[in-house]
Amino acid sequence: MRRHLWTGAGLAFVGIGAVGAFLPLLPTVPFLLLALFCFARGNPAWEQRLLDHPKWGPPLRQWRERRAIPRRAKKAALLAMAISVAITAATAGWPWVLVPALVMALSGAWIWTRAE
Repeated sequence: MRRHLWTGAGLAFVGIGAVGAFLPLLPTVPFLLLALFCFARGNPAWEQRLLDHPKWGPPLRQWRERRAIPRRAKKAALLAMAISVAITAATAGWPWVLVPALVMALSGAWIWTRAE
């Protein structure tokens, strides 16, 4: 039963990651990392298929082996977060803009300090 739940969760994360491949503000690789985590517990063959994927496999392997994020991905993540802060500032205004700004500052600093 557990294997089926892990596999189902992995499939859900792959689905969200696939949507993120087409929507600019939704990340792809973090959801695929979650899918790897789930597949490792539910379906190791599917985990290996993700790791062997020609486009998404290399960043997944880099993260797994060295906890590394490519510079291009770092810049894209920070840009997406900055756009989110700007949208919040324009729509919700003060003081609500502080919430995404704080999240961006903390998570952005963490992302930027990862290996490349």
